[in-house]
Amino acid sequence: MQGSSAATEWAFPNPATPPGSSAYYSLRFAPPELRDDLAALLGWRHLVRSVLDEVSDRGVAARKLGWWNDELERLFAGAGRHPIGLSLGPLIARAELPRQPFIDIIAGTEAILADRRAQDVAALAALADLDLGALFELIARAHGETTSVGLAAARRAGSYCGMVELVRDSGRLLRQDRCGFLPEDRLHRHWIDHTAGRQTEIRKHLAPLLADLSEDLNRHRAGLSHDLRRLPAVIRIRVRLADRLLAEIAAGGFQVADQRIALTPIRKLWNAWRESRRGALA
Repeated sequence: MQGSSAATEWAFPNPATPPGSSAYYSLRFAPPELRDDLAALLGWRHLVRSVLDEVSDRGVAARKLGWWNDELERLFAGAGRHPIGLSLGPLIARAELPRQPFIDIIAGTEAILADRRAQDVAALAALADLDLGALFELIARAHGETTSVGLAAARRAGSYCGMVELVRDSGRLLRQDRCGFLPEDRLHRHWIDHTAGRQTEIRKHLAPLLADLSEDLNRHRAGLSHDLRRLPAVIRIRVRLADRLLAEIAAGGFQVADQRIALTPIRKLWNAWRESRRGALA
């Protein structure tokens, strides 16, 4: 009975896919037989990433991420302790999911926690690839994708969506005293140095800095266009919603230092439906 309850907790919808979220609407249009599996994947990523927000002490947070590394080893050995393993174990076996994308998600979280500096936009894209890029690879594999081209497209789509989320969340990250995700070359371009009070200086110049950065995000997105149609609707929807979100942030003048700009649930639903229909009619 306890195992059944634990598995239900991470079925769709779950804490990682709450109604109204982009994750929720993307999974609403997934094949019904895959929704719970995909929700468990998003749940695992949610649990790892939540360490950033739920633990204020970085040493404690690092130890929690170490626990997740150990739990990953136990999960692949069939001896996971966390309830989410009851949902993930069968999926890992059935879809032959590799361990590396899970490791990547933990590594990307560790990089944010340690506030490691991204030297340029390529490094920012690599950081996002370790998060949603890895997650999107797992989603693609759960749909049966095994080709190198398809998996690379999934990772690139995730990297793009991850960078858009970093732009959206940049104000919150700065309030947490984390600015390493902002590329050093862009900081230098806007005359921001490493002196004391750097976070305060960044906040004053954040809007033009993000406007500059958005041009690189658009170029990254353009490189994905050719392969986007081959990806599952779940991923295409996330890319479409990221497009709309970035446009919304740009329309607001990139004023995210003290507020979180988001799409309304009805806009998310409409765009998710449109993207799912486009795939059905292709």
